[in-house]
Amino acid sequence: MNNKRFLVLSGFILIAALSRMVPHPYNFAPMGAMSLFGAAYFADKKFSFLLPLAAFFVSDLLVNNLLFASFYDGFVLFTPGFYWMYGSIALIVLAGIFILKKVNLKTVVAGSLSASIIFFLITNFGAWLGSPIYPQSLSGLLMSYGAGIPFFHYTIAGDLIYSGVMFGAFEYARQNVPALQLAKAN
Repeated sequence: MNNKRFLVLSGFILIAALSRMVPHPYNFAPMGAMSLFGAAYFADKKFSFLLPLAAFFVSDLLVNNLLFASFYDGFVLFTPGFYWMYGSIALIVLAGIFILKKVNLKTVVAGSLSASIIFFLITNFGAWLGSPIYPQSLSGLLMSYGAGIPFFHYTIAGDLIYSGVMFGAFEYARQNVPALQLAKAN
């Protein structure tokens, strides 16, 4: 394994996750971009899943226990329904592994839009299933998706912008720092 490349990739993901501490509109977050980035660049695909999930967990601890501490009674390890968010991240990584076999503008945009849709569908389904405010019927499911629509454009913008920054910066660095290249098989 190329340790320098691994550390740089991990650093990109961690910095993106920690950017959640910066004030931003709801759902304008790096989660989809981090997941796609890991899927595209880690040669060992287990890290494609582990690093974005671990970075999200660390940022969740900070966000929930520092920024949103007043919403909870004491220390929060996991927020209610966390498994829908973490599951959507894992699904985005899986989609990214297939979409981003070759990194270029078209595949990064396609991956980003796919990430936004996956996150929207999974997390709003989870909100419908786990919240008593939505009737457990088709109309309740549609209400849940309808409630998420005002935030969806922020999800799309966040995924596109964070992906653009992360992929663009890494591709630039990769072109200029030989140690960030993957070793070619003989």
